[in-house]
Amino acid sequence: MRTIRVVGAVIKKDNAVFATARGYGAWKGKWEFPGGKIEPGETPQQALIREIREELDTEVEVGDLIDTVEYDYPDFHLSMDCFWCTVKSGELTLKEAADARWLDADTIEEVDWLPADWGIVSRLKQELMEC
Repeated sequence: MRTIRVVGAVIKKDNAVFATARGYGAWKGKWEFPGGKIEPGETPQQALIREIREELDTEVEVGDLIDTVEYDYPDFHLSMDCFWCTVKSGELTLKEAADARWLDADTIEEVDWLPADWGIVSRLKQELMEC
């Protein structure tokens, strides 16, 4: 099974994180942390900065690695490095996503997450409760 390496931005503001709903493809309408594939020659941090610029027209500062989520989809294995991020500049403009929400500890489980993203939701909920 092939492995796809991606990055996810857990953009935090106050005690909430930013999530987007996919606007295309087989998983359209499912929620995720914005990000995407790591291109050859990129570090995960560089990929995250590029992806957020492309998807949300926003510059982020990449912080600490939260965790690496490993998940087997039917056709591939996903390895997703999730990082804390903050907005440096820009307005989080949706260029590809169908919807977006700021989610706190009380609402983070209300959206229909992609299977791989569920792998980090419970940890984030706990961390947001401690804010």
